[in-house]
Parts: sequence; structure tokens; C-alpha cells
Amino acid sequence: MKKFVNICLICSILSISSNAVFAKGWFGKNKADKKEKEKVEIVKPDNKKTNIKREIKKDKENAIHKWESSKEAEGMYETKFPVINSQIEYSDMNGEVTLSDCIKLAITHHPTIMSAINNAEIYKTMIGQAWANYFPTLSAGVSYSRNDTLMTMNSSYARMMSQKYNMYYMPTLSANMLLFDFGKTKATADSAKRTYESSRYDAETSIELVIYNVKVAYYNLVFAEIQKKVYEDTVKDFELQYKQAKAQYDIGRKAKIDVTTAEYNLGNAKVNLIKAKNTLELAAAELANAVGIPELENVILKDKLNSKAYNVNFPDLLKTAQASRPALLASKKLMDAAELNVRSAKRAFTPDVSAFGSYNQGGRQIDSDYGYQFGVQLNYNALNLMLLKKQVDQAKASYKKAVADYEQQRQNVYLEVKSAYINLLNSHDSIDVSKLALQQAKERQYQAFRRYQVGLGDAIEFKDAENSYLNAQLDYYSNLLNYNINAAELERVIGAPIEESDVDL
Repeated sequence: MKKFVNICLICSILSISSNAVFAKGWFGKNKADKKEKEKVEIVKPDNKKTNIKREIKKDKENAIHKWESSKEAEGMYETKFPVINSQIEYSDMNGEVTLSDCIKLAITHHPTIMSAINNAEIYKTMIGQAWANYFPTLSAGVSYSRNDTLMTMNSSYARMMSQKYNMYYMPTLSANMLLFDFGKTKATADSAKRTYESSRYDAETSIELVIYNVKVAYYNLVFAEIQKKVYEDTVKDFELQYKQAKAQYDIGRKAKIDVTTAEYNLGNAKVNLIKAKNTLELAAAELANAVGIPELENVILKDKLNSKAYNVNFPDLLKTAQASRPALLASKKLMDAAELNVRSAKRAFTPDVSAFGSYNQGGRQIDSDYGYQFGVQLNYNALNLMLLKKQVDQAKASYKKAVADYEQQRQNVYLEVKSAYINLLNSHDSIDVSKLALQQAKERQYQAFRRYQVGLGDAIEFKDAENSYLNAQLDYYSNLLNYNINAAELERVIGAPIEESDVDL
């Protein structure tokens, strides 16, 4: 009997364990299936329905703001640079653009310029906010109250009260206006005006930087097209040399190694051509990015690299930069604003003279009674002499910092103008040297080609001459590219155009 009971206990334990394992496996499987079915998303999509009319209205407003900002940018650009003679619009493009077209498109489309223009408008509103202290402040309201009077008197006096509850209606209209504050508001407004003028110069800096980037990208794209053409001509020369080597090998005038060498040189030239094509595509994308229109690709450039010399001298360039460089002028305006802030902080010790007035009507009925008051008051608002003293000290320290920043900016302008001037002269001198080297390399390449053609030269001689001619071409156009870029850089650092002569490089 005891053995039977033990067997039954063992069987029941095994049965419970198997059910637990089965249940665990079943629920675990369902949980895993649930996880598999559940889609994991970092950010849940916004299922909010789009209001089409509101989006159309928003697009129209943005288009108007963009047009206004682009006109403002054109006016700022044309104050110092020649008037943009391009009337091109992106929607009317036919695939051909000049440098002026790209500049016009950049001014009217680049988001950096739009941001800088609107940033200046933000500071412009602060001038009006400062002068708003002289405008009256109006207050209006209406109140209703019901008061349960606390009875602390004896019963005889309590019986004399007409009622226990007092109800009041109280519409109120009041006005306050600052009459005079001893120049505090004017100093704040003048400081805001200087800050706004500084932001305008910052916008000019952004415009000139965008235009500089457009010029660099345009010139790089022109150079990339020239580089591609040079490599195409090199491939043609090596193809011709390979055909000649193979033909002379077939008649026994050249060894097999000439054919192998010519084939190897042709392969390298084709690889370089592929790289040049990729560089051209990248340069086109960089131009589109510089203009601010990513879709502006596969365009045909009308302008080439400028080959005219510039009439420049350092003293005149430095004088122009000190009068026209937006970054320097912006720093000067910030220094003036800091000086006005010192004046404003000192005038915080003076009181305010203001006028006030109010009109009340109400009572137990809304038209029961009325009252009014008006007057002039002289007051200090939360006067804290220690705080005002430290604010004056802070304004003085800020002014000293602004003076130092202006001096640092002036020194930076001198260095940048000097550096850009030297770079322009170096690239100008390098063009003459590289032009002479190009003529010599071209003559050597022609002679090597003729010698190989009549069987006097070998493949190595031809390869050296061809590579020398290739490098001489790239070096010449690279120096011409640097000359154009350095001229654009010089215009950027002085904040004005430089004069072009009729002398060819």
C-alpha cells in the first residue's frame, strides 16, 4: 500500500511539472510571436491629417517673404558691386549659365542669405521695442464680488444693517504713459540701432561669402571641364601611340615591349580620365550647393577662366578694406552699441516721470456710481544702488571688450588683405612661368611623337614627353584657376570689386 502511494505521488509530481513546462513554452511562444508582430519604430509617424488650405497659404507667405528677402539682398550686394546684369530665373533656365547668372540665383535662393536678412530684421524690431516705452500702456477689466459681512456687533446694531451681503460690479479702464526718463529709453534705442546696423553688415558678410563660394565653385567646375578635356586628349595620343607600336611590331620594326608599354600607358590614361569625369560630376554638385539650388546640375557654363590681369596695389586695397569690409564695420557698430550701453546703465540711477489715469464705474448695480483719477508721478522702480553700480561696471567691461574686439578685427583685416594680395601676385607670376613651361612641353611632346612615328624614338621617351605635356597643361590651368580664386578672395576680404585691366596673362 505504501509503495502504491509513493508511485501515485511521483506520477502527480511529473504531471504537474510537464504542465508547467508546457504552459511556459506556450506563453513564451505567444510572447515571442507578439514581439515579432509588433513593429519597432524610433519615432512614431504623425498620423495627423494635413490641412491642404493651410499648407497652400503657408507656401504663398513663404514665397512672398523669400522674394522680399532676395530683393533686399540684391540691393545690399549692388551697393558696392556692379549691378547684376542677369535676369535669369530658375524656372526659365535653358541649361546654360554664366557666372552672373549663378550669382543672381544664389542671392535669390541661398538659405544662408535668407537667414542673414531675416536675422537683421529681428534686430530691427528691437529698436521699436525700445521706443515703445514712450507709448501708453492700457489696462481694462471687469470684476464682480459678493461679500458675506462678518457680524461682530450686538443684535441692535445688526438689525440696523440693510442687508448682510454686499455685491459689487466694477468695470475698470486705466492708462499709464512715460513722459520722461532722463534719456534711458533713448540710450537703449540708440544701442539697439547700432546692433541692428551691425547685423546688416553681418548680412553683407554672409552675402559676400556666398558669392565667393559661388565663384570658387564655378571656377572649379570650369577647371574640371578643362581637366577632363586634357585627359581625353591624352587618351587619344596614347591610343594613337598604341596603334603605331602595334603596327610597327607587326612589320618587325618594334619589339613586343613597346606594345605592352603603350597598352599600359593607355590603361593609366583611361583611369585618369575616369577620375576626371568623377571630379567633374562632384564639381557640378558643389556649384549647385553653392548656389543654393541642389537641382542645378548638368548645366553648360558660358564663362571661362578669366585671363586678364588685375590692377591692384596694397595701400589702396587696405584703404578700401577699412572703408568697406562688412566684418570690420559690424565690429565698429558693436563697439558703439557697447558705449551706448554704458550711458544707458548710468542713467538707470535717474527716476521716471510718468502720467496715469483711470476710470471706474460700478457698485451694487453696474451703473450705481463712477470714479476717476489722473495725475503725474515721479518714481524709482525697484531702486537697488548696489545692483545698478555693478551693472554700470559690467557695461564698462563690455565696452572695453568691444574695443579690443574691434582692434583684433582691424588687425585681421590687415593680415587677410596682405595675404590675399600676396597670393594674387604669386599666382600671377606663376602663370607666366607655367605658360612658358607649357610651350616647351608641347614642343617636346610633338618632337617625341614625330620621332616615334618615324621609328627613331621609343615608348619610354614618348611616355615621358606625353606626361610632361599633360602635367604642364594641368599646371598652367591650375595656376590660372588659383589666379581667379585669389582675385575672388581679394574682393571678399576688401568688401569691394577690384579693377580688371586689358592686359592678357
